[in-house]
This record gives sequence, C-alpha cells and structure tokens, in this order.
Amino acid sequence: MVDLAEQEMDNPTFRSDTVLSDVHLHCPSKRHLMVRLNAVGQPVFLSYFKLLWSTEDLASGKHVREITTGREHRCRSGDEACEKDRSNIEKEGELNSEGVEALLDDDGDLEVVRRSRSASDLEAEDLLRDIVCPVILMKGKEDAFEEEEQECTCSDVIKIEHTMATPLEDVGKQVWRAAFLLADYILFKRDTFRCCSVLEVGGGTGITSIIMGTVAKRVYCTDVGEDLLAMCEQNVALNKHLMEQGGGEVKVKELDWLKDEFCTDPEAPYSWSEEEIADLLDHCSVIMAADVFYDDDLTDALFRTLYRITHNLRNSCTVYLALEKRLNFTLRHMDVTCEAYSHFRNTLNDLENLQDGKMKYTVEPIKLDFCQFLFYERIEQL
Repeated sequence: MVDLAEQEMDNPTFRSDTVLSDVHLHCPSKRHLMVRLNAVGQPVFLSYFKLLWSTEDLASGKHVREITTGREHRCRSGDEACEKDRSNIEKEGELNSEGVEALLDDDGDLEVVRRSRSASDLEAEDLLRDIVCPVILMKGKEDAFEEEEQECTCSDVIKIEHTMATPLEDVGKQVWRAAFLLADYILFKRDTFRCCSVLEVGGGTGITSIIMGTVAKRVYCTDVGEDLLAMCEQNVALNKHLMEQGGGEVKVKELDWLKDEFCTDPEAPYSWSEEEIADLLDHCSVIMAADVFYDDDLTDALFRTLYRITHNLRNSCTVYLALEKRLNFTLRHMDVTCEAYSHFRNTLNDLENLQDGKMKYTVEPIKLDFCQFLFYERIEQL
C-alpha cells in the first residue's frame, strides 16, 4: 500500500474534471499525514484544524442565507425586511456586474486583482498557516501521530480525514471553506443551537456536523455513497470526545436527494430505522447545508428534498445555507459568470414565493460580522 501511495503522490494526475479545495493547501497543521487508500484508490489524509476560541477576527460578506419555515399563519409575507432583502439583492447584482467588468483587461483576458493586506492580516500572519505539502506516513513512522497529538490539545483541535484533488462527483470527500463559515456561525450562536435536533444534508467529511454536535443534542449527518459515509463516520469517531463534553451525538445516515424516501433497508449500511425517522420528524428544528450548490440538477434535487422534509416536520424549523460564490470564465458566455450561484438564487426565490396553503418560507440574509473561530480565509465571495 505504501508503494502505491508514493506513486500516487509522486505522479499526480489531474483530469479535466479534477477539483481541489484550497483549504487543504493552507491549514494550521504543519503537515498532512496520508493514512490509507480508500476503496477507490484515493489517498486519504488526516489534517488537524485548530479552534481559535479567543480570536475575534471579524469579517463581512453577503452569501449566507437563513430560511425560516413555519405554518402560514405564523410567518411574515412580503414584509419590510423581505422587500429590503430583495432591493439589496438587486443592488448586489449591479455591483457584481461592475466587478466582473473590472476583472477583464483591454484584450478581454481575466485579470486577477489581489486584495490589499490589512493590519489584522499582518498580525495574524504568524498564527496563520504556511503552505503545507502532503506527507506520506511510511512504514515505521507510525509514531508521527503521537508527535502530532503532543502538539495539539484535545479541546481545541478537530481531526478530519479527507481526500485531495477529487473528480467532481467526489467533492464531498474534501473540506470546503463554506463549511468553516457555517461552523463559525454555530460556535458564535451556541445558545441558539443548544439541545436542538439537527439535520445536515450533504455533510461530506462531517466537520460542520461535528461542530454542531458540541452544542446540539442530536445531529443527523447525511450524504450519499458508502465510501464517503464511512469517512464521515470515522471523523465523528475521531472527535467523539469533543461532543461528549456537551452530551451531544452525531449519527451518520444516508440521504439521497434523488430519492423520495429515506433508506430503511436494514441490510444497507447507514440506513434509517423507523425510530430515527420518527425522531427526526418530531424534533428537528434546524437543517443546514454547506457548499452543496455547484450543480443545477443537484440544487433542484436538494430543494425538493428540503421541501419534502420540512413539509413533514411537526414543528417549524430554520434552514442555514452557506456557500461560496465561485466566478468562472465560460466560453459559452465569453464572460466571467457564476451560473451555479444564479441558479441557486432563482430556486431560492421560487421557494420563497411558493404558496401551498400550509407552508411559508421566508428568506433572510445573515451578516457575516460574527467572530472567526477556525483558520481559513473568509473571502467576500462567502
């Protein structure tokens, strides 16, 4: 296995659909330790992410949304807050279009404008991460884990197994920036989520569910794919001590957005029991998702799933969505666009305008002026 792993890292192959999260290139750990190959032959790395409990590095942004669902007689419809949000979105679209023009030079080439470094950036430079390179855990080097453990205290470090440079269908095996943003919000609003029953859709490696598990009573972390869910379950086990302090638990379950029902086959791994489904529908008050809006068909499927689940919940709930707005130059438009985000916004507006006599969805933006508790770059596209 070690020889094969060395070959994988010495001769990396990037296909046209290879996707790499830059979270893995810059992180507070001194190295990534490759621990194994997964079932499909991808190298799996173990990384350490440090919690900054005393840091108050405030940032701003526009792309976290809070959706509140409730019975129609309890909700607001067309009120001043919603109208203000719509006007802000229109202004935001105008600013974005101006920003896109500024990114092109006289010949139409994409021109990258780097933001100026603030004083807080310079002060945090020593605390932030160096560019790190993956390190293969060789035979006879198992004690490297013990050295790493000694450098980190158990109460302020999250250990996550993940992969790097995956094809698009395996992006859930990487850690993405919006997951850190949502985790920051959870830590900042700990009292809001305390003792809640929570569902995460598209949980991936499980880092956001693990953070939520430190304050919530129960978290159902869901995704699809046995290999991914096994990785997520391993990460929950690695960080179990963090959740035990608050009495919370994280359950890893399968939830396929392309199917209309929960998987209840007792022979299938990560299936739901009837008791777990009843517990979710009776007690869930929070649903969350981070960086899951990158494919239009999957976006449509996710919103259908959200509608189906919220329709069957006994109580009203709040859905927290975090995402990174990614700009891409497309030959089809010959321009810098963000089609996945545009489709997400349109679908979100359709949900808000939906009237079925029973449910009402109200969409509100969340200001990103809350503290940063994890090392990552909180860019304005979040």
